[in-house]
Amino acid sequence: MGVLIGLVVGLGSLLGGFIAMGGNVGVIWQPSEYIIIVGIALGTFIIANPLYTIKDTGLAFVEAVTGAVPKRKDFIAILGLLYALMRDLRSKPRNEVEQHIDSPQNSAIFQSFPSILKDKELTQYICDYARLIVIGNARSHEIEALMEQEISTVKKQKTKPASAVSTVADAMPALGICAAVLGVVKAMGAIDQSPEILGHYIAAALIGTFIGIFLSYAVLSPLATKIKLTREKQCQPFIIVKQSLIAFMNGALPQIALEHGRKTISSSERPTIDEVENEAISHAIQPASAPVQQAA
Repeated sequence: MGVLIGLVVGLGSLLGGFIAMGGNVGVIWQPSEYIIIVGIALGTFIIANPLYTIKDTGLAFVEAVTGAVPKRKDFIAILGLLYALMRDLRSKPRNEVEQHIDSPQNSAIFQSFPSILKDKELTQYICDYARLIVIGNARSHEIEALMEQEISTVKKQKTKPASAVSTVADAMPALGICAAVLGVVKAMGAIDQSPEILGHYIAAALIGTFIGIFLSYAVLSPLATKIKLTREKQCQPFIIVKQSLIAFMNGALPQIALEHGRKTISSSERPTIDEVENEAISHAIQPASAPVQQAA
């Protein structure tokens, strides 16, 4: 919603100010200039990025516009799942715990938190390191370094669309100049025409420069920043998992280990201790005690 509001405010101010100074809005509409600038930008974007990044950029744009980031309820669900899992790791035999991490789709614990189970990457991340804890032959500092490395890899992969859009944004002013130069070439070909016609051609050429600068600094650069912030927030659950499991490996009780994860959440979105106890821990008690469903 913020992206749409920002675009409306920006375009409204642009057009309103231009009209207020007596400008003719129709002059801004130069389809040929738009085709040149946007077409070259799209071509360079396709050249510079693999197909996966191109597709992911479209998804990242939708996520940025809709604000698809983890909310308070998602953090509570993560803490609840971790509590149930760590409690079983602490109190149940290895073979019972392995059923949860070997087949999370059939696990009573994971099935009780469908929003987490739906995120296959996060689910796999949790299961991988829970399995290392079950093996019991790994040092916590080594696991922590491994988790940090994976989080860095995940973050780098998720923020590739932001870098791709930012690169195009940096090139837009120059692409606007390309369109303007072509417009000037056209105007020079009509140098023998009347000043009115020649003025129209020169104005159309200057619109190319304007559009390139506007799209760069008022649209694509802010959008790249928004995509980056959105994708970085989507990495927060991985950090919560890391801090909680490392604290648990170092001997903390499940309730205390959750505090290590909870403290990594920003203060504006962080659930309180009471919320964690009333919603995360209490919700996890029954699922953790339920029998594991067998696959059909």
